[in-house]
Amino acid sequence: MKLLKLVPDDTNIAFLKWRIPFFVVSLVLIAASWALVAVNGLNYGVDFAGGQEIRATFVGEEEAPVAEIRDTVGSLEDVENPVIQRFGAPNQISIRVKLPPEAEGDKEFADRVSQEITTALEEGHPNVRIDGVDSVSGKVSGEFRDDAVWALIAAMLAVALYIWIRFEWQFGVGGLFALFHDVSLTLGMFALFQLEFSLQIIAAILAIIGYSLNDTIVVYDRIRENLKKYRKMPLPELLDLSVNETLARTVMTSLTLLVALVPLLLFGPESLFGLVAAITLGIFVGTYSSIYMAAPLLVWMSNRSAFAATVCGDRGWASTSLIPSAIASASRATMMPASGPSTTSRAPPASVMTSGVPQARASTQALASPSLDEGSTIASAADRTNGRRS
Repeated sequence: MKLLKLVPDDTNIAFLKWRIPFFVVSLVLIAASWALVAVNGLNYGVDFAGGQEIRATFVGEEEAPVAEIRDTVGSLEDVENPVIQRFGAPNQISIRVKLPPEAEGDKEFADRVSQEITTALEEGHPNVRIDGVDSVSGKVSGEFRDDAVWALIAAMLAVALYIWIRFEWQFGVGGLFALFHDVSLTLGMFALFQLEFSLQIIAAILAIIGYSLNDTIVVYDRIRENLKKYRKMPLPELLDLSVNETLARTVMTSLTLLVALVPLLLFGPESLFGLVAAITLGIFVGTYSSIYMAAPLLVWMSNRSAFAATVCGDRGWASTSLIPSAIASASRATMMPASGPSTTSRAPPASVMTSGVPQARASTQALASPSLDEGSTIASAADRTNGRRS
């Protein structure tokens, strides 16, 4: 029986051919997202804006009728977008209501809203017991907001540090920029549509960071493997090869998550809409950033490293690539004649280093072979690099 393959094995899409236009579009979207946050602001929920919190227990019932309570409280005149959740036992609930900006600090208005809610609950459910009524001040909510921001920043920096240690510093910079791209576009969506921004959305953004990190590391790990196999392949072609090799895994993972998220987005409860919308957007932008943000930056940072090496007078070809120094040393040892050390050492011409690279996947095997004929181009380049023993 043939297995289902969403992506053929011989897929060879030139992703990095369009890296500059897509990178420009991404920069524009990042700038537009932060402009929306600055102009429109975020629609903070009770967690970040303050308000009233009422805790109640439905005595004698196994579960609290959350849907019915949501309709009852939502129909009150002074209550907008109440957040109703089970709190503790199944028959206990927490009702949080955000106060309008003009009522900030107005204790009489806050007491009136609390009284309306408790009266509506007692009239519709005689067995309800009000366990407490609390006011969440704007100062405490501001501290929650600041802590959430620092948590996101710490998560992104920790991810970048991990990639730096696990791979190379260029990979860490690329991964950090990809995460910044994903978080920026998510915030831009919430600022544009004025969806409620609460602690649930912070959890969604952390989930987006985790998904994008996982996708980026899969691509980076394949890039590192191919750097060892195809040491003479130009970096853009090697990155295209690596992305195509991991494309089937990326598509399958994204579709599996969307199968679970789309029904929740369309038919799920309103209280989960913001959370599901954020994660759904994160799947698309996370996959996109792994291909068009994290990978192209390696090309540009590699060129910058080559320029720096030239300015410093280091003419060794291995120092201008993303191959770690240990791999570069092993590569030099492989190309050195077995009879003894070379008497001369000079860098191969740039034309030799960039020529003879195949475009198709089938012809990359010649680049991976450690032993080539003496008349081949790559062997000649190795001879000119290390010299012949006279």
